[in-house]
Amino acid sequence: MKQMSATQLDEFLQENTQEAILIDVREAHELANGMLENAKHMPMNSIPVHVEELESVKDSPIVLICRSGQRSAQVGQYLEQLGFTDVINLEGGMNAWAAQIDTNMRVY
Repeated sequence: MKQMSATQLDEFLQENTQEAILIDVREAHELANGMLENAKHMPMNSIPVHVEELESVKDSPIVLICRSGQRSAQVGQYLEQLGFTDVINLEGGMNAWAAQIDTNMRVY
């Protein structure tokens, strides 16, 4: 699994807007703190239910996002075990994004 800092991910997304799949694995109540544009909300515990739906993008860049990068890393390991080939974890999660990229978002 690739790890990307908030600044690396920002650059990556600017270059790969069409092909990158963004998945936010936080709980619904956390989304009020901000969410990346075009991200799909799939709470961590619901990922197994969504695996079949994600099969069609198995080889596309899949960016996983949570608050601090821990839950998304666990989801990334799970997806890699299932054969997903281009999994990216946002290091530091949305808190890093809020601190480094979008300072209008709240660190929580």
